[in-house]
Amino acid sequence: MSTTRRLAQLVLGLALFGASIALLVRAGLGLFPWDVLHQGVARASGLPLGVVVILASVVVLALWIPLRQRPGLGTVANVVLVGVFVDLTLMVLPTVEPLPWRVVLLVAGVVVNAAATGLYIGAGYGPGPRDGLMTGLAARGWPLRWSRLAIELAVLGVGLALGGTVGVGTVVYALAVGPLVQPFLALFTVPAPQPADRPDPFPTPSGDPS
Repeated sequence: MSTTRRLAQLVLGLALFGASIALLVRAGLGLFPWDVLHQGVARASGLPLGVVVILASVVVLALWIPLRQRPGLGTVANVVLVGVFVDLTLMVLPTVEPLPWRVVLLVAGVVVNAAATGLYIGAGYGPGPRDGLMTGLAARGWPLRWSRLAIELAVLGVGLALGGTVGVGTVVYALAVGPLVQPFLALFTVPAPQPADRPDPFPTPSGDPS
């Protein structure tokens, strides 16, 4: 049952993660830093956004090699499924013009992203390519906070130069996602299976000993 739940959480979390990106795209008020890069590359290349997300994940995963990081099932699933669900959600989610509805999409996108992160990380099948890059750098002595900030500022700058959308949504995500992920992670983390109790080598006899 635990394995079934973990796999279901993993797939659901990655599906919702892709959907959260699409929500922010339709809101048009600013994307997550990595998705500013993805959108910029998509606009420059003409490729679908989800395809760019997959290709970028493969490139980031290749950077794990010199860091001696080992991908898990969740890492590989992340590479494939997030981009697929970005494009599937964009296919069914129409463009929204009124600002109040765009704000609703922005808030929904940030909250769904936090819940999705709690789901797929809580499943315990390994980090996504971008998270693994950060933890790999930290394991090599790079301060996690500053390396993450430097990388996200770099991808944000490149994405902006390529035409990605930066706005209030980018700031809201940066400020809100950390505090939001924490309770979702506590809610969705699947406890590690406990080893079976060892049999007592000197069991107490049952019944009246007399």
